[in-house]
Amino acid sequence: MPLKLSLKPGEKFVLNGAVVQNGDRRGVLVLQNKASVLREKDIMQADEVNTPARRIYFPVMMMYLDEPGAGRYYDEFVRRLSEFMGVISNPEILADCVAASKHCMDREYYKALMLCRKLIEYEDERLGNVPAGLSKSDGAG
Repeated sequence: MPLKLSLKPGEKFVLNGAVVQNGDRRGVLVLQNKASVLREKDIMQADEVNTPARRIYFPVMMMYLDEPGAGRYYDEFVRRLSEFMGVISNPEILADCVAASKHCMDREYYKALMLCRKLIEYEDERLGNVPAGLSKSDGAG
């Protein structure tokens, strides 16, 4: 099934390891076969890996972007996930951790990344790193 990307002017993304940037107008890209694609907003730089959940996300992102070299990042992922699960008691988040691990074992790295995003959101809420106006406890229903 093709993947359709709608791109903002100047938006960057990674396609099979190559950084690609859209031109000065909105654009649409349709990928007809399997490819590793990450939008700029989902790309984490090494200097942003500063919390436990981000230490889980980063090796999964690297496995996704460098699937042939995924083995180099897998042990780091397992170690960081085990540490995280050792201090979490929320059953939903623990289930997301187990599911992310299963996705990585099945080489479904993008699915694992999306679950890791949930771990980061959970962690940010607990650490108070949620930007003003985005907190679920702000009475927004």
